[in-house]
Amino acid sequence: MATANTLTGHESRTAPAGAWLAVLRSETRLFLREPGSLFWILVFPTALMTILGLIPSFRHPDDALGGRRVIDLYVPVSVLLAMIMAGLQAMPPVLTGYRERGILRRMSTTPVRPSALLSAQIALHGTAAAGSALLVMAAGRIAFDVPLPGQPFGYLLALLLAVASVLALGALVCAVSRTTKVSAAVGSVVYLVMMFTAGVWVPVQTMPDTLRRIVQVTPFGAASQALDRAASGSWPSWAYLGVMALWTVLAAGVAIRTFRWE
Repeated sequence: MATANTLTGHESRTAPAGAWLAVLRSETRLFLREPGSLFWILVFPTALMTILGLIPSFRHPDDALGGRRVIDLYVPVSVLLAMIMAGLQAMPPVLTGYRERGILRRMSTTPVRPSALLSAQIALHGTAAAGSALLVMAAGRIAFDVPLPGQPFGYLLALLLAVASVLALGALVCAVSRTTKVSAAVGSVVYLVMMFTAGVWVPVQTMPDTLRRIVQVTPFGAASQALDRAASGSWPSWAYLGVMALWTVLAAGVAIRTFRWE
């Protein structure tokens, strides 16, 4: 009887894990069949950084940047761009589409809960963003001799917090969007704002003081500054890390309270 009880308990613990892995494998196959998502997350950030690096003036040290080059600043920016693409452009339409087509509602009647699909999507897009970040750093190092992060542990911590914040924002977009059209519209607005605050068009370090102070309280403005400091060899300011953590908690909390499976 004790053996039977033990087996039953073991099965109850492993079944959800096995179901989640099955959902993850299925979602990964579907993700790999989407060339658009693969391009924007994995290829576009590196391609943009490479194009900018081919501009001669971007490869010369600038006294206004403390002797650094513009291309040195754009590697962390391109890393953030990959995260923005994954969390705000790729993930929300997928989850909203599942809910709109009733897939999440039908899953609620099976042993595989809708939360398994949600967590699998978050894990999948988070991994894709991290992979793109590694690709950007490798291309910057090989093509333009951009130094690797001087403070790798601080860089990794800032990177993880940036991924967490963008996925929380993406979940929030899913929660407040009833249809895929609304999701695309809301996601595009947030996406453009986040691109600006991350420094895609103008690096945060070169913004006017007042604008830079405003941008630094946004998740990607803080992430840009934190990654830049870690890349330069300094530990990222705890203020920047705290801003990202706060945005993650707030966005995730609101998303959890407002998310509907149908």
